[in-house]
Amino acid sequence: MSGRAGAGRPRSGRATIYDVARAAGVSVGTVSRVLNGHPVGDASRRAVQRALAGTGYVPNEHARRLAGARPATVAFLHCVSGDRLLADPNVNALLLDCLRSLGEQQIMMVTPVPGDGPPEVAVRMLAARLDDPVLMFSAPLASPAVDDLVGRHVPVVACGTPLGHERRVSYVTSDDREGARQMVAYLRSRGRRRIGVVTGPMDLPGGVERLAGYRDAVGAFDPALVVHGDYTYAGGVTAAERLLRQAPDLDAIFAASDVMAAGVLDACARAGRRVPEDVAVGGYDDAPIAVGTTPQLTTVRIPWRRYADRLTSQLLRRIDGDDASGVVMPVELIVRGST
Repeated sequence: MSGRAGAGRPRSGRATIYDVARAAGVSVGTVSRVLNGHPVGDASRRAVQRALAGTGYVPNEHARRLAGARPATVAFLHCVSGDRLLADPNVNALLLDCLRSLGEQQIMMVTPVPGDGPPEVAVRMLAARLDDPVLMFSAPLASPAVDDLVGRHVPVVACGTPLGHERRVSYVTSDDREGARQMVAYLRSRGRRRIGVVTGPMDLPGGVERLAGYRDAVGAFDPALVVHGDYTYAGGVTAAERLLRQAPDLDAIFAASDVMAAGVLDACARAGRRVPEDVAVGGYDDAPIAVGTTPQLTTVRIPWRRYADRLTSQLLRRIDGDDASGVVMPVELIVRGST
């Protein structure tokens, strides 16, 4: 870029539509509407026109695609370690479905690899360099990575409620609180009165919401019946062993994922506790593992197959300049032999 640098102009390289949006204090969608001659408010139009002049923005082929509200690529960012991400069968299926759904819109999804170190730190560093719209998975509570992206007016859509960012980030989530409530209410209807819970991580939306649903339905809350887990099989084993030690009279365990519930089943077997005769066990997700355990798991089914289309729809709305909004998917209790 030649000429004297103007206010808000990038220090190096060609100005992008995102630089214009940041300088104007508006969304990328609003800039797109101005560039394409679509109606916007007078104040927003003037702000964009000043930013166009100040940044020295010159449309190129990539920018034209962005201005047409259909980017060539979308970034998929995850804030959990790579081994945990790949070990989750639901995430694997979701990624494939997102590739299909975005492909139908001629959009390619790329997955930046954070590398070594704490996932959230690495993701925050990646977020600071991304200009593509972003699908984000497992954003922790008040994630600074989300702050970085939103502050640069990058369209972001989260899978799961973006805790602390609900008014600034679009999202698609399941009704986890209601699903957990249904599970615990069902266990109580079967005569279970000492119901333990293995939660998910408490900095993630599933951990927070599923524990809230448990508390809604359990009756008298006893902290001795709560152990925090990490959505892994090993974490389910460890948490169940701790529950059985500190509450030996429990007669049911609700695990906040099917993978953890599989660990709970094995821990109960090692302790000589029969399922469901001595201890009923419930899971969450209706992952493939739920029908591979003995006995098969009673669980809460999340409509994963519908997630990708909803995520794509939300993302395209944000690219087009719509305000952030949330979609909450219904869940369903699936009764099998573990209860």
